[in-house]
Amino acid sequence: MAPPRFPRPFGAALALVALGLLVGAVAFGSAARAAAPARAFALPAIDEPVGTELRRTTLADTAGSWHGGQLTTSTGDTVTVYVSDTYTDADTTPQYWAEFLAHLTHGPELASVTLYIAPFDEVTNLCGPQALGCYGDDQIVSIGTPYVDGTAPEEIVRHEYGHHVAANRSNPPWQAVDWGPKLWASAENVCSKVKQKLAYPGDESDHYQLNPGEAWAETYRLMDEQRAGITTGTWQIVAPLYYPDAAELQAAENDVLSPWTAPQTQSFRKVFGKRTAKVWTIPVSTPLDGSMTVAAVLPRNSTSQVVLTASNGSTVLARAVRSGTRSRRISTTICGQRTVDVRVTQKGALGAVSVVTSTP
Repeated sequence: MAPPRFPRPFGAALALVALGLLVGAVAFGSAARAAAPARAFALPAIDEPVGTELRRTTLADTAGSWHGGQLTTSTGDTVTVYVSDTYTDADTTPQYWAEFLAHLTHGPELASVTLYIAPFDEVTNLCGPQALGCYGDDQIVSIGTPYVDGTAPEEIVRHEYGHHVAANRSNPPWQAVDWGPKLWASAENVCSKVKQKLAYPGDESDHYQLNPGEAWAETYRLMDEQRAGITTGTWQIVAPLYYPDAAELQAAENDVLSPWTAPQTQSFRKVFGKRTAKVWTIPVSTPLDGSMTVAAVLPRNSTSQVVLTASNGSTVLARAVRSGTRSRRISTTICGQRTVDVRVTQKGALGAVSVVTSTP
């Protein structure tokens, strides 16, 4: 895993708004989970440097300034919410925010998040200058009442929860928190956009609006708002080219409720004889971007060639290399191709050839 990186601000100066991102690779399912560093949701002055971090020590030092804890919601979920003791109004309670979290579109990652709600000045103390909220190590800090420009705390919490979802999903060979979870990232063609320099995963500075991690979090926010019947959501934070269509919104929902967890494997076998065609072409569906491998076992003394081609049959994407006396292997990345061909060209010894593919 890459070393931890620190947060950039969610900023707004007049009409500009930028939103913070949690960065850290966290596998979903049986893979080991790594600690995730923080990202801040801030409104910096124009001359402020980009880059503030969740102040974990400060948060720990304020342990006696909160009320709340583990709460059971009307959905039967148990969530952890703390509200600053500064808030005394009946509308800003741990139970309100516990219910809000429980009614977000979520998976089992809900159980691992802790939400802290505090006034603006306390949030800036925890997250950085003019911060409206921040997220790291499964902790969300957010204002509890609308900011002076009308930014609702629910918007902040939704967006940051989107990062929490990504931090609990897997998208090999990439970090889901930078690229987005696998289903959405594939529907959004993030890999192809990276090649075209239309996407800059993890870039919270010069190419912030083209950061797919931020586009994912905003797509999650919009998807969840629409599921809640809110149709007035704006799209100001990331580039318009990332505005989701129906298929991308559905992919985002699936990433939350039915996420990708493991590659798919298929096995094929063919016997080359004297009268058999010398070229064996195996079409393989690749609906998702990510890591792909091809393992072939050839007859003894065979010099057969194994290549991976695009669906046009002529563009070679990768060539197999020797991985044993009789075995050949291809390791590559699917990037926008939705069908590829494994092509085995028989040379030398005849006999049985077996091929196993592993696709995202």
